[in-house]
This record gives sequence, C-alpha cells and structure tokens, in this order.
Amino acid sequence: MIFKYNNIQIELVQGDITKQSDITAIVNAANAELLPGGGVAGAIHRAAGQELEMESHPLAPVKPGEAVITKGYNLANEFVIHCLGPVYGLDKPEDKLLAACYQNALQLADEKNIESIAFPAISTGAFGFPIKLAAEISLKAIREMMDKLKQVKTIRMVLFADHDLDIYAQEAKKVFN
Repeated sequence: MIFKYNNIQIELVQGDITKQSDITAIVNAANAELLPGGGVAGAIHRAAGQELEMESHPLAPVKPGEAVITKGYNLANEFVIHCLGPVYGLDKPEDKLLAACYQNALQLADEKNIESIAFPAISTGAFGFPIKLAAEISLKAIREMMDKLKQVKTIRMVLFADHDLDIYAQEAKKVFN
C-alpha cells in the first residue's frame, strides 16, 4: 500500500526489515545498550555482522525516544538508525516517547541526506506496545515530520505479520487520506 504526501512516498509492506535492499537506512528497534538481543535488533545484528555491535557499543546507552546512526556493514543498506522505543506501561509518557523515536530517526536521516528509510513497528514486540495504538502514534508522528523533511523521499513501514500490516493500513488511511 502506497500513500503520497508532500512529495514523500509512504509505503506499507509485510516483510523482513533486513531484506529492504532498495532502502538507504533501516531502523533498528534497539535496546538501551544497542546489543544484538532478540526480535528486530537480533535480526539486524545477525545480518549486519559483528562490526555493527563494535560501532554501536560506544554510542550506548540510549534513552527511550533517542536515535543514533551507524553504518550498515553486511546489510544491503548503507545505514542503520537505532531507536530505543518505550516499554509500554513503564516508560512515560509512552506515546510521546514512541513518537520521538520516529521523528528523531527521520530528522537524523534528513541531516545525513538519506533519501529512503524503513521502520519496523517499534516497541510492539517484547516492549508490549499495543499494535493499533503504536500504528496510530507512529503514523501521526511521521505525518507531523513530513513538512520539515528536505532529503527523505521514501518512508517504508515494514510489518512482520499480515495482521500488523492490516492494522497499519487502516490507520494510514485515516492519517494520509
């Protein structure tokens, strides 16, 4: 599913964040120490190789909502932007912290002249954020940033499950239409 707004294309796809070979930067749903871990972080670290952990180690710890950037190493992507999403029910205010993840990643991408970026559904796995609420918050946060972006031309949401894609598609119709 594709939406256009302000000369920026928003794409919603079901798939694997590590297999977005046509995207310049992918976003890692990181942990505070920027270690491999499980879920998205584990998959990205396994695909990128040990150099990713070596470069990201001095950038840790990060706080919820923060974003930092590294090279992509063995990934097809030039960069990985690492964001620490909030733990639902623990990190407050979780809605603002989740929005900050997306906005800080987009701002960092724009500053680095990155034209395309792919996001997973940050905080919806082990951090327990309800998928529908996360979709609403993240897409609105992206929409708020779009008028400020000068370099980013493609924003892709990569959802692991079909069910998640369906929820994001419903929310995207409200936000972008």
